[in-house]
Amino acid sequence: MKFGFIGAGNMVGAIVKGMTLGEGVFEGKNIYLSSKSVASAQTLAMECGANACQSSKEVIANSDVVILGVKPNVLSVLLPELKADFQEKKPLIVSIAAGKTLEYLADFFPEETPIVRVMPNINAKIGASTTGLCVNSFVSSPQKQLVKEIFETIGTVAEIEESQFSIFSVIGGASVAFAYLYMDALAHAALKAGMPKKQALQLTAETVLGSAKMVLESGEAPWPLIDQVCSPGGTTIEGVSALQGGGFESVLVKAFDAVLAKDKAIGEKK
Repeated sequence: MKFGFIGAGNMVGAIVKGMTLGEGVFEGKNIYLSSKSVASAQTLAMECGANACQSSKEVIANSDVVILGVKPNVLSVLLPELKADFQEKKPLIVSIAAGKTLEYLADFFPEETPIVRVMPNINAKIGASTTGLCVNSFVSSPQKQLVKEIFETIGTVAEIEESQFSIFSVIGGASVAFAYLYMDALAHAALKAGMPKKQALQLTAETVLGSAKMVLESGEAPWPLIDQVCSPGGTTIEGVSALQGGGFESVLVKAFDAVLAKDKAIGEKK
């Protein structure tokens, strides 16, 4: 099985490294890469023992699976030029472009082309992505399993109904930035109070990691856990009350809604 990547940016780099380095589930010699500048594809190919191609057409000609790793706005310019190449090779298509639906993608390919829509996040760089996946009706079970195996090299994979994919793009994608912002704000507050920021950030990140594990492994919902931390008349309830008084939850919902609206707007653009 041969795998092609059109685009060689940060996310594609994380995916290809996940596939080939570490446990090395996939062999670099079976991976073909192209990029607009060519140089980024060459650099990634050298790191992972893959093949750098001079063009997207060369990638398609050599691949059974083609992963589209370019920005959403590039698809409408790039894909029409490649329709004949896809018609000849008939590969499985995988898109990581935000907002672009299976229906939108299908317009650029021959009829009955199997297409998988995938949304990883930046934590793929350390093998900790939470990745969402949905497929059109022409994707076979073995093809879907193959795509899952590719993205399991960079973290966990969840199959999501496409009707909920925009929701996933918030909680599985954009919320990573929300978590980073939360941790940085706490570290800044600790700096203001007198603790070195580097130490504060490490402690904050470890606490967030432990809290996430508690939710996943205990089976308890967050609110009962909050109640367990808050003692009557204690310090933690003061902080929780301050967050609620400042609109912490409502602001987070507004941030969620803003990302959701933008994702849908991207999907509506041709």
